[in-house]
Amino acid sequence: MPPVATKPRAEAPNASESTHKIVRTTTVELVTTAIRQRILSGDLAPGEVLRQEALAEELGVSRVPIREAITRLTGEGLVTKEPHKGAYVAELSIEEVQETFEIRLRLEPWLFSQAIPHITDAEIAKAEKLVIAMDQAESGVWGQLNWRLHETLYLPARRDITLQMLRVLHDRSDRYFRFQVVQVPIREQSHEEHMNLIDACRKRDAKLGAKLLEQHVKTAAQQIISVVETIMAR
Repeated sequence: MPPVATKPRAEAPNASESTHKIVRTTTVELVTTAIRQRILSGDLAPGEVLRQEALAEELGVSRVPIREAITRLTGEGLVTKEPHKGAYVAELSIEEVQETFEIRLRLEPWLFSQAIPHITDAEIAKAEKLVIAMDQAESGVWGQLNWRLHETLYLPARRDITLQMLRVLHDRSDRYFRFQVVQVPIREQSHEEHMNLIDACRKRDAKLGAKLLEQHVKTAAQQIISVVETIMAR
């Protein structure tokens, strides 16, 4: 892999410490993106140890941004860190994906059907803006925006306990969404399905909305399981 390109540090004398921090942050973001993409593509396999020295040499950076990138990716659920073992690519679980989506299938269509009669035009407009933001989002934030979209569509139901349960499920699924959305055709399909859900809200058609959402969740589950199976088979 070619070295990560970083912005040149300003040569002006008396450069402030804040300037150095901005450059360092940019480097960390570039390194984080590079390692994330290697994990999502399967180049770094589940369970593989992340050797900081090797990654630093490959990416043409010091070990400092590598360490910070690993910390960020640990927070995203893509990397696992254990005392005395170091950091390694988080293992994948088909069973976890299946169980998570089975629960979602039983909760979300019902919750959406409860929300549609009460959703406002302002909430519909907010949902549309989130879909547009998702079109340009990197894989690292796509899952967060996806949850914000679904949350916006479900909040009018005023079922706080159910919504809290779903938030936990979406958080657990976030790392798997990253494998799904690195593929352009899947992104385009997801965009269309999300806009169809919003259109059902405009029509105030709860029955249609529940049907569309059920198919949306099933499709996402199939796509993610297929991608994860391919990565695990390598």
